[in-house]
Amino acid sequence: MSHPILVVPPLTPFEADGTLHVGAIAGHVDYVLESCRPDFVVAAGVEAQEYAYLSFEARQTLLRTTIEAVDGRAPVIAGISHPSFHTAISLANFAAEHGAKVLQVLAPLRPFGGAPTPDEVLAYIELILRETDLPLMLYLNAGPGADLSVDATLAIARLPRVQYIKESSRDLTRVGRLIEEIDHAGHAHYLTTTQMLLPSLLLGGSGATMPPPLAALGARVLAAYRKGDIAEAARVQRQFSLFPAKWMHRGLAPTMKAALRYLGQNIGDPHLPFGVLREDERAALHAFLDGTDLKSGAPLSAADTPTAVQSAPVNARNR
Repeated sequence: MSHPILVVPPLTPFEADGTLHVGAIAGHVDYVLESCRPDFVVAAGVEAQEYAYLSFEARQTLLRTTIEAVDGRAPVIAGISHPSFHTAISLANFAAEHGAKVLQVLAPLRPFGGAPTPDEVLAYIELILRETDLPLMLYLNAGPGADLSVDATLAIARLPRVQYIKESSRDLTRVGRLIEEIDHAGHAHYLTTTQMLLPSLLLGGSGATMPPPLAALGARVLAAYRKGDIAEAARVQRQFSLFPAKWMHRGLAPTMKAALRYLGQNIGDPHLPFGVLREDERAALHAFLDGTDLKSGAPLSAADTPTAVQSAPVNARNR
């Protein structure tokens, strides 16, 4: 059984005026490392991290501060997504200088409108790869990013140093096919998301990306899966059936920040003006969390999860 990967993006704390709350980053990173047992930590890489609100300089600060807070306890993936490949390359070079091990980039939309062609997305990725030696994670999240076809995804997965594909579609037909044609074919590690974690593992996929505190449950799914206890993995996976789905009309970042606050890990509210849960919605979320392993489960031991640095895999074909 290959080692499954859990990739965790710490959420981004903001001051009351909407600026980056630098002083809150380290404590939240500690929580992620201790409770979620990530194989990789992502800095400023997924939309739930609200990086789109940050200036270029603030993104640099978030990257640097996250890498410093992790302090070698797990490899850091640096988010470099930007419509301009020049800006993405600048972020990539900055992240590499500060110790990032992998880059993550969202398949881009056209800044002037219209869906990009597969050749345009491929060219964008190739332009970035020419200017960095780090491996790349292609991030697929249609809406904020381009909606790539299976064939377009495969073309990018075959590029040298594209070692990871992160898929957000939750489409089992697509996921199953790409696990076969990317992961099983040896092109890259194919990762899905929260709701697809156990199904994709059972199909031979590499794992998933999910924010805290979902990732604290994801770590339990992976621990049971590694032991061959599929019934226990399925029991924990079922908790994702309602969480976060029942609150997703407010958005993922607001739901995760509200859950963290209730669990004693307050990193503030989402950036204004979007998504804060109403009082009745928070009460329902709290009642649900009371019945999950996040509140009642025994802490994971070191034996349950190999250390991230030791376990983080690199695809041999694309080295």
